[in-house]
Amino acid sequence: MLTWLSLLVLALFSTAAFLAGRRRAVATAGGRASALHSLPNYYGTYAALWAGAPAALLLLLGAAFGGRIEDAVLQSERPAAVQALEPSRQDVFYSDAHAIAAGQTPSEVLYEGDIKVALDAKVAEAKRIEMMLNIGMLAAAGVLALAGFLLAVPRISAEFRARNRVEGWIGALLIACSVAAVLTTLGIVLSLVWESWRFFQSVNPISFLLGTEWSPQMAMRADQVAAEGAFGAVPLFAGTFLIMFIAMLVAAPVGLYSAIYLSEYASRPVRGLVKPLLEVLAGVPTVVYGFFAALTVGPLFRAGFNAIGAMLIGGPLDGVGQYLMEVQNQMALVAGVVMGIMLIPFVSSLSDDIINAVPQSLRDGSYAMGATKSETVKKVVLPAALPGIMAAMLLAVSRAVGETMIVTMAAGLQAKLTANPLDTVTTVTVQIVTLLTGDQEFDSPKTLSAFGLGLTLFVVTLALNIIALRIVQKYREQYD
Repeated sequence: MLTWLSLLVLALFSTAAFLAGRRRAVATAGGRASALHSLPNYYGTYAALWAGAPAALLLLLGAAFGGRIEDAVLQSERPAAVQALEPSRQDVFYSDAHAIAAGQTPSEVLYEGDIKVALDAKVAEAKRIEMMLNIGMLAAAGVLALAGFLLAVPRISAEFRARNRVEGWIGALLIACSVAAVLTTLGIVLSLVWESWRFFQSVNPISFLLGTEWSPQMAMRADQVAAEGAFGAVPLFAGTFLIMFIAMLVAAPVGLYSAIYLSEYASRPVRGLVKPLLEVLAGVPTVVYGFFAALTVGPLFRAGFNAIGAMLIGGPLDGVGQYLMEVQNQMALVAGVVMGIMLIPFVSSLSDDIINAVPQSLRDGSYAMGATKSETVKKVVLPAALPGIMAAMLLAVSRAVGETMIVTMAAGLQAKLTANPLDTVTTVTVQIVTLLTGDQEFDSPKTLSAFGLGLTLFVVTLALNIIALRIVQKYREQYD
C-alpha cells in the first residue's frame, strides 16, 4: 500500500515537473513555440522523466527486494532458543515473526517460555527494520525526484534538443525490455537444460527417447516394473501426436475454409458479424473447453459409439460391437475434436490475414483472363498465400502440442502406446503437470523427468516454429 501511495505522489510530482518544463521552454522562447528546437511537450516530458523515472525505479526495487533485505537482517542474529529448533521450525518461527509484525495471523504453533520471549523480540525488531527501510526508501526516492527536477528544468532552453533526449530515454527503455526478455528466455532454457542434465545422469537418454514403458513412480520392490522406475517416453509422444493429429484434422479444413469464405465470398456486413463471433472462441479459457469436452462431447461420443456397437452385436462384426459398447467418456478422439474447435479461430484468423495480404491486382488479372472466382481462389490466391498458410498451420500444431487442460479432462492420464483414437491416452504436458503437482523435492528421477519431458517438448516446438519461419522466408512472394 505504501509503495502504491508513494508512486501516486511521485506521479503527481512528475506531472508538476512536466508543466514546469513546458512552461519554462515556452518562456525561454519568448512565448513563441515555433522558436523551440522541439515541441513544448518534449521539454515537459524530459523534465517529468528526470523527476519521476529514477525515483520510481528505486521504489519498485525496494518493493521487490525489501522483504528479502528485512529477512536477511532479521536472521543475522539468531537467539539460542531459536538455534535449538529444527531448521523447518526455525523457518516457521521467522515466518510468524514477519506475520505478526505485519498485523497478520501467525501459524497455529504455540510459543512458550524462552521461544516466546525470542518471538516478541524478533517481532519488535521486524517492525523496526521495516520502518527504517520504508523511511530510507521514501527519503532516497524524494531526494532522487527533487535532484532530477533540479537537474532537468534549468537545462531547458530554446536550443535544447529535448526531442533527442526523450527519444534516448525511450530507446533505453526499449533496450532494457529487450534485454530482460532475452535474459528471461535464456534463464528458462538454462534452468531447463541443467535439470534435464541431472535427470539424464540417472536415466539413459536413449531409453528415455525410445523406451515404450512409462512408469515414473519409484518402485518400492525389486519385482515391480523396474527397480528404478520406467522412463520410456514413447507412449507420451504417441499420445501427444495422436491428439494433435486429430485436432488438426478438425481445425485445418474448417479454419482454412472459413478464412477463404470470409476473405473472398462474404459480404462486408456478413464478414463484420461472423469474424468477431468466430474469434470469440479464441478468448474462451482452455479449462472451459475441458469442461465442455468432459461434460458434453465425451458423453455424446460415448452414446453414439455405444449405439453403433449395439447394432453390430450378433452380426459378423460382433467383436467390434462389443468393443464399441465398452467405450468410455475419456478418449483421444474427444480431446482432439475439442482441441480442434479451440484452434479454429487461430487458423482462421491467421489464414484470413494472409489471404487478404495477397494483392488485388492478382485477382483482377485472373478475372481479366476469364477465370471465375472459384478458379481465381484455387489457382491464384491460395498458391500466393500458401507459405503463410503453412506457417499458420505449423504454429497451430505448436499450440496443440502444448495444450494441457483439455487433455487432462478429456483424454485421461494413462500412458498407452496406441494409435486408436477411442483409447485413453496422455500427453507430455499432462505428465509434466502431474509430476510437479504438490510438494516435490528435486532430487529424484521421478521429479526430474518432468524437465526431461519439458526439454524435449521445447526442442520439438522450437523446431516447428523454425520450420514455419523457413517456409515463409523461402517461398514468400514479393509483390509491388
